[in-house]
Amino acid sequence: MFQQTPASDAAAPALGGNANAQAMQQMGFGDLIHHFDFLGWTVFVVLVVMSFSSWYFIIANAIRNSMVRSRAETVINGFWSNNSTQDAIRELEAQPKGEPFSKIALDAASAVAHHQQASASGGKLAESLSRSEFVDRALRQAVARESLRMEGGMTLLATVGSSAPFVGLLGTVWGIYGALIRIAATGNASMEAVAGPVGEALIMTAFGLFTAIPAVLAFNFFTRSNRLTYARFDEFAHDLHDFFATGARVEGVSSTQK
Repeated sequence: MFQQTPASDAAAPALGGNANAQAMQQMGFGDLIHHFDFLGWTVFVVLVVMSFSSWYFIIANAIRNSMVRSRAETVINGFWSNNSTQDAIRELEAQPKGEPFSKIALDAASAVAHHQQASASGGKLAESLSRSEFVDRALRQAVARESLRMEGGMTLLATVGSSAPFVGLLGTVWGIYGALIRIAATGNASMEAVAGPVGEALIMTAFGLFTAIPAVLAFNFFTRSNRLTYARFDEFAHDLHDFFATGARVEGVSSTQK
């Protein structure tokens, strides 16, 4: 009896270690999906949709902002360096549809042409609004429109960044609740029975964080990038107003002289 006791004592830790190792192997993503119920699947699908949507807008905004920044100097310098306003307008019309600076300048030129036609025909537009006021209104509308286009996807990124962790936490809480119900029903509170379900539930929190973190970082980056672009919109619009209203780029000339 005394000779077999050490062997049995040594076997007990070994069995416990094997049970713990088996429990750790059950804390995987495959086991998590296998134990999903309706709410678990709903949370999982919502997080997947959030992740793909946020990455779509992250890539789309990165491409768009990169194109806008790369073309900005070319469009602006090309407009001011052109000796003929008509040639400059034709170059602006040849720009891609999504290029914002050319669209702002084209709206200003269109406003000037419309005001000139109204003045020539003796319409009430020329009497109620001066050329400067009409151009200013057109530029404000153009800047607001192009700024709004730059905001595409930002609301979704902010929503995903703020809500995805809580969606994942909901999946974790529900998973732990289901695990406790199963443990209470079976009466088995061993490591093998507890570690697997709890570990699977915690994966949902991690999934929520992995979904939210890129969205938050991208939102902050694009917010900063858009703010710089909006400043360029305003600067270009002020120069366009001076040019179309007075016939000279007042701010551009003064900055060059300095």
